[in-house]
Amino acid sequence: MTELYEYELGKAAVRLVKDSLDLKMDETLVITADTESNERVVDATARKAFEIGAKPMVVWIPSPLGVGKDADSMLPLDALTALLKEADAWVEFNNKWLLYSTPFERAMEENPKLRYLCLVGLDEDMMVRTIGRVEREELEEFMIKVADLTKGADHMRVTTPAGTDLEFDNHPRYPVDCDAGDASQPGMHFLAGQIAWAPDLESIEGRLVFDGSVEPPIGLLDEPIKMTIDEGKVIDIEGGREAAEFERWLNSFDHPNMKRLAHISYGFNPGAKLSGNILEDERVWGCTEWGLGYLSSQNAPPHGIEAPSHTDGICLNSTVWLDDIKLLERGAIVHPELEEYKKKFEG
Repeated sequence: MTELYEYELGKAAVRLVKDSLDLKMDETLVITADTESNERVVDATARKAFEIGAKPMVVWIPSPLGVGKDADSMLPLDALTALLKEADAWVEFNNKWLLYSTPFERAMEENPKLRYLCLVGLDEDMMVRTIGRVEREELEEFMIKVADLTKGADHMRVTTPAGTDLEFDNHPRYPVDCDAGDASQPGMHFLAGQIAWAPDLESIEGRLVFDGSVEPPIGLLDEPIKMTIDEGKVIDIEGGREAAEFERWLNSFDHPNMKRLAHISYGFNPGAKLSGNILEDERVWGCTEWGLGYLSSQNAPPHGIEAPSHTDGICLNSTVWLDDIKLLERGAIVHPELEEYKKKFEG
């Protein structure tokens, strides 16, 4: 008997190494994974990279107990950094991600040719749905238009049926990153379907309610986590058991920046579904996602936000205003300049 998506996984891996990474003959591809990663996804990617003449190197590590810099004490810091500093491309399949860790920061700073693609926790089902069955170029065209509309907005408002109601100003100098799956150029790249940016962080005011998932430390939520936001900081957390767990986790770092909002993003991958894997959850169509804690200096120059870790939470079925014009209503496209994409992506 064949295994799950035995044939489809090969097609998705081809799209990953050729369409997304644009791997060339003799380029070195480093694939990192931990003991919670999906072995079939790792092997399929390495196999297709080798078939096109690239030189894949797979690095398995014990799964850390934390993510980002919180994982540093459990990583072979110098050896891993040295390897990544010499790679042409790096795909991260770690479940406990190395994104924002010390090896990540050093590699991004000291290897100007590195193409990093974050695919943390990817399994075969998710790889097929969000890569193999997505027409990346069509999605990119739509996302670039949404990103341009967002860049042009001075003031924004985001609401959800669960109770989110936030207003904020966009920062004129912070970039709006459009992650449409094109990782062919040096820099930091992510799974297709997310537009992310840091607004004027101190301008964020209102109510933030996570009703999809939060990772770390929880995953899928059974009940909403409700937060009061003042000048971009969480000043109160309400809810049940999971809200208490989330607050304990934030407080465990004893660092004030862990309660600072770091960025917002839209989710726009037509194959994504709420699964508990934050990489996929962030891309559920029509959601907004908010990060707290660490923020790279690339996203908020010149200093970003220094913090020991980072977490992301999902707000489903978002309504979004760009100044006085609606972009989304309960997760559906309503902006008049995007009408042609409704049928293509929303049916």
